[in-house]
Amino acid sequence: MTEVPDEKKLYKIGEVCRIADVQPYVLRYWETEFPALAPNKSGGGQRLYTQREIDVILRIKQLLYTEGFTIAGAKKKLEGDEGEATGDRSQVTGDSARKALLDVKRELTAILAMLED
Repeated sequence: MTEVPDEKKLYKIGEVCRIADVQPYVLRYWETEFPALAPNKSGGGQRLYTQREIDVILRIKQLLYTEGFTIAGAKKKLEGDEGEATGDRSQVTGDSARKALLDVKRELTAILAMLED
């Protein structure tokens, strides 16, 4: 699997294409097919991917190219993987909710910093 540099919080589409070894049009298409893949956009419309989204992209690529899933099959498999990882949403603990909020805050802070540059 491709190693992702972790010195940055947000990655532009070109960087993600190099990491995942796919073309930009492939990522844009996958965004329309996989709800888990929804990068934020900068004020200029540049897609900004988080580490979580890069992980999703690499998983989608593995499902489609290595394991031979169709788009529909990969979508179902990915939804199943997310369900297993998160468990029943009604049983979210206070600690996991706090962690999720801190993750969102970090991502928003990183986006704000990029927009200020």
